[in-house]
Amino acid sequence: MSATSPTAGAGLPAAHSISLTLNGQPRRLEVQPWTTLLDLLREQLQLTGSKKGCDHGQCGACTVLVNGKRINACLSLAVMQDGAEITTVEGLAEDGRLHPLQQAFIERDAFQCGYCTSGQLCSAVGLANEGRAHSRDEIRELMSGNLCRCGAYTNILAAIEDALPACREGGRS
Repeated sequence: MSATSPTAGAGLPAAHSISLTLNGQPRRLEVQPWTTLLDLLREQLQLTGSKKGCDHGQCGACTVLVNGKRINACLSLAVMQDGAEITTVEGLAEDGRLHPLQQAFIERDAFQCGYCTSGQLCSAVGLANEGRAHSRDEIRELMSGNLCRCGAYTNILAAIEDALPACREGGRS
């Protein structure tokens, strides 16, 4: 990370230059040291799929994938992601084809208001990447950091169960 000085003269800490791959595209960005990954995505890059729910890492609405692992973007500073590969819900579909989990969420009607859906999807993709969920109870436990205030858990669980085999068989995850 190299510091730049546009804000240094104003008595503020200097912005930092970071490089990352965002939804498959290399990006070079200037970020303030206090900017969360969520705020970078939503406010600077206009990727509003990841939601600001609780801003305390308790609801999972902001879940994104960093190097294939799910994280709460509200709890991570953007400067900490220098060199990372970040996937948001906007980057799950490929070549006009929905990710198997996105398709399963549609088929199982696994959303109501939709506010938590992007975080649920990214978390489910991370779950598939981890390869640890082999039963309903394990999926339920490993998805417990993602809350749905509408209570669509039954359909979310069914969608994840439906899509996991496709993710494991070489479907994208």
